[in-house]
Amino acid sequence: MTTRHALLALAVTASLTLAACSRAPEQPADGRLSQAELDKETADEFVARVNRELAELTPEFTASQWISSTYINDDSQLLAAKGNERFLAQTKAWVEQARRFEGKEMSPETQRAINLLRLGTAMPPPRDPAKLSELTRLASKMEGAYGSGTYCRTEGDAKDCRQLGALEDVLRDNRDYDAQLDAWQGWHGVAAPMRADYTRFMELVNDGARDLGFADAGELWRAGYDMTPAELSAETDRLWTQVEPLYEQLHCYARTRLEAQYPGRGSVNGMLPAHLMGNMWQQDWSNLWTTLAPYPQAGKLDISGALERQYQVTLNDHLVRENALIDTDQRVEVARSAQAEHAREMTRRAEEFYTSLGMPALPESYWAKTQFIKPRDRDVVCHASAWPMDTTGTDVRTKMCIKPNEEDFTTIYHELGHVYYYLAYGTQPPLFQGGAHDGFHEAIGDTIVLAMTPGYLQSIGLVDAQQAGQESLINAQMRMALSKVAFLPFGLMIDRWRWGVFDGSITPDNYNTAWWELKAKYQGVAPATARGEEFFDAGAKYHVPGNTPYTRYFLSHVLQFQFYKALCDASGYQGALYDCSFHGNKAAGEKFWSMLSKGSSQPWQQTMKELTGTEKMDASAVLEYFSPLQEWLVQQNEGKTCGWEAARAPQGPAQP
Repeated sequence: MTTRHALLALAVTASLTLAACSRAPEQPADGRLSQAELDKETADEFVARVNRELAELTPEFTASQWISSTYINDDSQLLAAKGNERFLAQTKAWVEQARRFEGKEMSPETQRAINLLRLGTAMPPPRDPAKLSELTRLASKMEGAYGSGTYCRTEGDAKDCRQLGALEDVLRDNRDYDAQLDAWQGWHGVAAPMRADYTRFMELVNDGARDLGFADAGELWRAGYDMTPAELSAETDRLWTQVEPLYEQLHCYARTRLEAQYPGRGSVNGMLPAHLMGNMWQQDWSNLWTTLAPYPQAGKLDISGALERQYQVTLNDHLVRENALIDTDQRVEVARSAQAEHAREMTRRAEEFYTSLGMPALPESYWAKTQFIKPRDRDVVCHASAWPMDTTGTDVRTKMCIKPNEEDFTTIYHELGHVYYYLAYGTQPPLFQGGAHDGFHEAIGDTIVLAMTPGYLQSIGLVDAQQAGQESLINAQMRMALSKVAFLPFGLMIDRWRWGVFDGSITPDNYNTAWWELKAKYQGVAPATARGEEFFDAGAKYHVPGNTPYTRYFLSHVLQFQFYKALCDASGYQGALYDCSFHGNKAAGEKFWSMLSKGSSQPWQQTMKELTGTEKMDASAVLEYFSPLQEWLVQQNEGKTCGWEAARAPQGPAQP
């Protein structure tokens, strides 16, 4: 899975609960309340005022962030930093004003809203205005550095420079060992200059968290789940324990195949070489399908190939409409027009799944304002994301650099999950407009992806009819596991690293060592060459310099299977879980939309129970779904030594 969205990661997340809609006191012309009016304001009135001010402030803030991500330059970074600074300053003011209600009697709903107000930002603002300004400036700078990051192999007239998308293409399509290593090392080298900025950034974020009464920012992040920080840590450990045996079997199988393809170089001390997994961060192994497919003759599941062929048809149609003798520049523009058209067609196909459930069509403004492909004339952040630009639920967008491959295709379905969440709770007051918890938001689109069975893919012309039988079943299960199961330990380890950075157990002079130790412990992945402290490999993943909490993605990979099972039940489906597609089922769609429309208006446990019948996150649905594959993997791995020794990652200067 590509990694997928984090809206407003640099500022307050609208995952609060609105309490009352009492009329707030009249405000002076400048919009500020006098001290006398503040003293008279009730807790209910305070929450209602925050709701109104949030609605007024959001469009300007999101516009500055959108421009910064889609037009990267010094000016847009300045605008984003200043917009972020104003937003965080207002958040800080709200939090300070909320302190006057501590210990006072109020309704549970209002108390919840005020408690969550403290927890609503991944980047808590320091009280010191100079530190706040520095914090937002660093945030915009790192975002811009990531989006414009470029790896150049040579200098002078022969200079060969590539950005992330082109380097990802190498890992996706080129199975040459050295070419993959060069692309992987090239991108990870781009992150090294961020290290000093990130170190200072984390210090400032910790200052803000301590100003809010938390020991560090990691504790603040873990407090936002209607449970204590310690309980959240224990909960993620419990869920990982449930799924770890399945991941270990998949790891063992993948290692055997890689060792066969790259004799003597297919593993590193029993671990998977980081650059050989088809993905820059080893979070999704789908691009290794040709290597890992269990039964290649049992029916093709080459979705990327089908999408590429469809794109070529679109391109040929565009070329036919043009003069065959057009010059090179014109031909490039024709190709870009075809790319944009095909990207829209891919998005329309994803939209159709949601509308088949009875959900509304996307607004016309979505199609007018979304970034579908990478522009030629400027740097952008290609990392896929979904955006609600205001609190009315009418201006929603996605930002991607879509290419005709399976990874991007499923990412579109994922991002539209966020968009439909925005649309569903768009009629709620602004403080209701958030996921039940952040893992819910990430799970919505992926629940739809689970319903993209081979039968569904055949119905939309992306795969041929699959042969009935065990071999086709295992193929289908493997295809999904390479995305879903492979991701689980990655989803866990990123925040394990950041929690350590926040609490000081991982120090700046140990960033890279700790990163690779955690990669080894959870993923069983290692670099093929030494990665010393001159590197900053964590920064090669967008969510680290982008300051987006990542535990949400791990939780979403558990929740989506629970949601999927509940919607299959709602659709009336009876049969093996892995074979269920509720495409076109209005009963399932109605139940899903009902959950989405609640937003953050109640504790997530209640929302979970209304959809699934239980208040508990549980990975048993993951194991039920993949039970045929797990049994098959155990048979395939029989006699092999599975597992790995998570030794310290090799340190010292990188080898040439």
